[in-house]
Amino acid sequence: MMRALAESLNCGNEGSAQEALEMMIELAGAEPRFLRRQLPDVVASMLQIAEAPGLEDGTRHLAVEFVVTLAEARERAPGMMRKLPRYVGRLFAVLMTMLLDVQDEPAWHAAVPEEEDAGETGSYVFAQECLDRLAIAVGGNTILPVAAELLPSFFSSEDWKRRHAALVTIAQIAEGSAKVMIKNLEQVVGMVLNSFQDPHPRVRWAAINAVGQLSTDLGPELQNQLHHVVLPALASAMDDVQNPRVQAHAASAILNFSENCRPDILTPYLDGIVGKLLLLLQTGNQMVQEAALTALASAADSSQEHFQKYYDAVMPYLKAILMNATDKSNRMLRAKSMECISLVGMAVGKQKFKDDAKQVMEVLMTLQGSQMEADDPITSYMLQAWARLCKCLGQDFLPYMSVVMPPLLQSAQLKPDVSVTSAGPEDEIGESDDEGVETITLGDKRIGIRTSLLEEKATACNMLCCYADELKEGFFPWIDQVTTTLAPLLKFYFHEEVRKAAISAMPELLRSAKLAIEKGQAQGRDKSYLKQLSDYIVPALVEVMHKEPEPQICASILESLNESIQVSGTLLEENQVRSVVEGVKEVIVASANRRIERTARAKAEDFDSEEEELLREENEQEDEIFDQVGDCIGTLAKTFKTYFLPFFDELSMYLTPMLGKDRTSEERRIAICIFDDVAEHCREAAIRYYDAYLPSLLEACTSENPDVRQAAVYGIGICAEFGGSAFRPHTGEALSRLYNVIKHPNALDLDNAMAYDNAVSALGKICQFHRDSIDASQVIPAWLSCLPLKNDLIEAKLVHEQLCAMLEKSERELLGHNNQYLPKIVSVFAEILCAGKDLATEQTSSKMVNLLRQLQTTLPPSVLASTWSSLQPQQQLALQSVLSS
Repeated sequence: MMRALAESLNCGNEGSAQEALEMMIELAGAEPRFLRRQLPDVVASMLQIAEAPGLEDGTRHLAVEFVVTLAEARERAPGMMRKLPRYVGRLFAVLMTMLLDVQDEPAWHAAVPEEEDAGETGSYVFAQECLDRLAIAVGGNTILPVAAELLPSFFSSEDWKRRHAALVTIAQIAEGSAKVMIKNLEQVVGMVLNSFQDPHPRVRWAAINAVGQLSTDLGPELQNQLHHVVLPALASAMDDVQNPRVQAHAASAILNFSENCRPDILTPYLDGIVGKLLLLLQTGNQMVQEAALTALASAADSSQEHFQKYYDAVMPYLKAILMNATDKSNRMLRAKSMECISLVGMAVGKQKFKDDAKQVMEVLMTLQGSQMEADDPITSYMLQAWARLCKCLGQDFLPYMSVVMPPLLQSAQLKPDVSVTSAGPEDEIGESDDEGVETITLGDKRIGIRTSLLEEKATACNMLCCYADELKEGFFPWIDQVTTTLAPLLKFYFHEEVRKAAISAMPELLRSAKLAIEKGQAQGRDKSYLKQLSDYIVPALVEVMHKEPEPQICASILESLNESIQVSGTLLEENQVRSVVEGVKEVIVASANRRIERTARAKAEDFDSEEEELLREENEQEDEIFDQVGDCIGTLAKTFKTYFLPFFDELSMYLTPMLGKDRTSEERRIAICIFDDVAEHCREAAIRYYDAYLPSLLEACTSENPDVRQAAVYGIGICAEFGGSAFRPHTGEALSRLYNVIKHPNALDLDNAMAYDNAVSALGKICQFHRDSIDASQVIPAWLSCLPLKNDLIEAKLVHEQLCAMLEKSERELLGHNNQYLPKIVSVFAEILCAGKDLATEQTSSKMVNLLRQLQTTLPPSVLASTWSSLQPQQQLALQSVLSS
């Protein structure tokens, strides 16, 4: 193959050479290990072609594509390319040289949106994309040393194109090297900020662009650590009046910075930033105005109520643009003003915004009724603006829904514009003459999909979900139409965002119906309507659950299914529960198979630490899926109680292996939680599973992982409460395991505190339900010494109620010889009552007050005085005020 390629190139027949290269790219993607033996020679030849200045761009691009494709083939050949010395350095140098293919065209400086890419050549764009892909494929540890070697000479060059290329490179490799870059944050950002003073405006633009990209890829660490240098630099770049492109880009970078920024970081800079953005809004340049609107919107969105201070200054400008920017050339400007108004409204809240909101909605209604062109950006911006206005106004938005919904449903029902043609050898992957079309080549077919339609469809689906969530029962009139529109889109494999929106909407639609029926706002419909809806939605989610190709989206389907089961409750029939359980089994098996495949990948000859890190991240996605599986099974156990047990019997063979020590902490935790749910909700009927699960729970009390420990000790408490004589033989071991958790030197550290509280609660249950099996005079004082609980507020309330009940019975083990533990009990009560509603229910708190009053009247004065004197001064004051009120 290589000989044929060399012959074609030597004869000057680049057409044949390109065909050969395309075949080799296909091979590199499908069977990379086939090339393993000849790898050094093949890659060296490809780099030689890429470096050859006399060849056509198309030929050089294909040679680069081959090497990048090999680097990306990590699932089939993990780590193989990282074993090749120096190839990354040579490829990187080729790509940086391609970035020099950029022209300083006057159209760029004019800052007109149509000429946004002026001066950028095909090679420049291709090199940008390849740097991004290469960094993601090989990771920061490999790519950053190469960058560190090459960048300094580019930065110090007299030629503006080389300095420009250095900044573009940093922006492009940031995503793939984020983890390593974050460790050298000051150094990386410092290099970029130095170029804010560069004499050439295109270099200054590239520096601002890099800051924007780094804010996205290295956030929120960049924002937290370097706000004091980045924000002032962006603010002063907005003053570059001679170069509107630079001003506009500085405003756009504010958007990137704000998206990963806490309000308390941004707020101190708002005076300066908002002032400058208002000045930019008043320039005559549309690109600058659009960027200023986007930046104001993001600043408001990030600072929320802190933006109220600027509302009166900003809103008149925004409304003026919305009302007056009516020319076709101003369509995007008007669209951005809508976005900005709606985000500012959401930030400042209904009270501040409601008067202006009415005016704005009148304009939107007029626009909605007018004839708009198919490519008008206002359509998509308006869909989002309406939804934000709804979020801000809540139920007050209902009168507008009849205007909003018809076009929204129309957008959600858009059919994908797909074209299928024969693929020619010159078709490059993902390339198309039409910018709005993305193409993929499958075999000899080339499939083109118009992305703008898909974006509009995805936005519309997201908005429908948003309305159902926000308006609750008020959304009832549209449930049928929206359900029949969105349910089929659960299988819309052209676009992930469409599927995600449809998945999220399903439980919201059920919730909306249930609330409307409960509140008598369901137009005369009753529970049978909810059952109908549930019978449509639950099977639809189950059907797509194991067909979903993306693990992350599979986790979302399980989450929505779980919420839908919670809403539908016992309306689900046995055959539906069976189909859920069968679906869950398939998901568990598919997930286990993916883990096995990864384990096999880890045995590849070139496997290295970078690959190990990537494998770990992929396995974390599997943990997320199993977490949702656990929630689903838990919900079924809570809903159907003992009727669920035959299904749990079937699932048990999939779950018990997860308890093994060879499994991840997350797998063990979830398997234990599932048993905890079954034991808690099926009570005595679940005792038959104790033999299989309880030894694992006792063993898991010593786990290094605090979440595993918490699940285990919680389960022991449940078994102690409901297990009766089946639990009794385990009492001794349970006590010793719980003591170990409680007495651990770091038991009260933040990470361990929840496990501690649950262990104390379990100890209390053993005292309550198995007193005849323990030495109560030892165990009860040990339990009392751990109170009050302050971390797990649910357990705290239960345990503190138990303490009251024991004191009401004047249990002698609790009071001790000569009431020796009374001061401790009173100080526990004092701490609980001081904490307000957090640590006890109102009922428990009033019981405590009554018990304290009884003690006041029944105890000898000397005992009372010594009990009182043992309290902290603030506890004494708190008790005095409680007892006297």
